[in-house]
Amino acid sequence: MAEQQLQQDGYQIDIGNLMAYDPQHQFQSIPDKREDLVKECIAHATKLIQAVADNLFSLPSTEDASGPIVPLPPPTTKLPREKPLPKPAPPTKWEVFAKKKGIQNRKKDKVVFDEQTSSWKRRYGYDRVNDDNDLPIIEAKMTDEPGVDPFATRRSEKKQRVEKQEKNRLHNLKEASKVGALPSHVQLAATSLPITGTQAPPRKVSKDELQNVAGMAATSTASGGKFDKKLAGEKPPKHDKKYRKFLPVVEGSGMGSLERQQSDKILNKLMAKNSHEIFNVSKAVDMYNVKNDKKRKNQQGKNKSFSTSNKLKVKKSPYKSASKGSSKKGSSSKSKSK
Repeated sequence: MAEQQLQQDGYQIDIGNLMAYDPQHQFQSIPDKREDLVKECIAHATKLIQAVADNLFSLPSTEDASGPIVPLPPPTTKLPREKPLPKPAPPTKWEVFAKKKGIQNRKKDKVVFDEQTSSWKRRYGYDRVNDDNDLPIIEAKMTDEPGVDPFATRRSEKKQRVEKQEKNRLHNLKEASKVGALPSHVQLAATSLPITGTQAPPRKVSKDELQNVAGMAATSTASGGKFDKKLAGEKPPKHDKKYRKFLPVVEGSGMGSLERQQSDKILNKLMAKNSHEIFNVSKAVDMYNVKNDKKRKNQQGKNKSFSTSNKLKVKKSPYKSASKGSSKKGSSSKSKSK
């Protein structure tokens, strides 16, 4: 069925890569518009996909809970790689030594029987076999010096082993970098570039960026760089933020007013946040109207009392004052004549 279809349609189908190719396809006339060209390409691609699907359904399949499964044959078309082939890393010191001595790598089991706990445990990692933390007692040897802590010596030996392994690892990476065969994760961490073997030229760091980095490093200590040693020509870091102000510890003049201002400020903030709950508009309007009415009544009462008092007062006649003045003048003249 597939061979007949290949002969009839003239398609080259690679089921292993799920790929179909038509080597005899030619445009009779290239369309002028791009939209027409895209439509024609999509129509021909639909025929190729249909041919791949027909060949897939012609293969033997097995039933599964998720549906039929078809094992694909090996691909016949060699496709080019997107990335270049990785360069072989140079052999490490151990590999050179093992090859020289004829030592072959033997795969170790991940689980080992622990005689102390009589159980199977991991060879490395958490809850491993022969863990120093699980040993309550260490048997003394004839070569041990008196007064030396065996637990401390084990910890120091382990630390030295780890440091030696790290030193060897860095040496191997250094040798691999000379050949250009660094691992992908190391290359990404070192250059922050795609794994293409190319490196962009290093960008020159500006003076402001260096000052910012130096300031961040100086202020990263607990004292904010106050007690750190300054470099030659290094300026003190700028303090962009505002300084916090605190009340004096010892009481003095003006302390009461400062505390009162601070408490009033906090209360005003709290009242402003909940003003819609505390302030009753209708009640305030009623109180304002009542006060205005009281003021108006008081003013009216004062005006009435003033007018009644003026009416009740006896008006003095102007003649009496004039006669008194004339008699006084006459008496004075008489006294003078006398």
